[in-house]
Amino acid sequence: DVQLQASGGGLVQAGGSLRLSCQGSGLLFGRYAIGWFRQAPGKECEGVGCISGSEGLTYYADAVKGRFTLSSDNAQHTTYLQLNNLKPEDTAVYYCAVFYGRFREEGRRSCPGESEHDIWGQGTQVTVSS
Repeated sequence: DVQLQASGGGLVQAGGSLRLSCQGSGLLFGRYAIGWFRQAPGKECEGVGCISGSEGLTYYADAVKGRFTLSSDNAQHTTYLQLNNLKPEDTAVYYCAVFYGRFREEGRRSCPGESEHDIWGQGTQVTVSS
């Protein structure tokens, strides 16, 4: 079975940093793209960014551009989401999910939508205090 495990969340003050990890098992990790999403209380799930390590492509939501950075370590079957200069509005449960498509082949210049991702990990809570 394909499984994803997100971790690394916590409580941090505004301006601080966290590094989230998404570790995969049961799939050729480097072959597929990983999307990150977040959901704050009372709000809809929103995309944060996505990475296709095999294609060398990353895309970010406007709200996090310049502050969040995605990277992958295929040997460790892990994708990392570095969160810098955190703001209280970044408070949410963060999720990672697998996208089985190919960005370049499909002509994508932004992340696939939530419904296009097939396997989801459990979330990790990020709380930013002001």
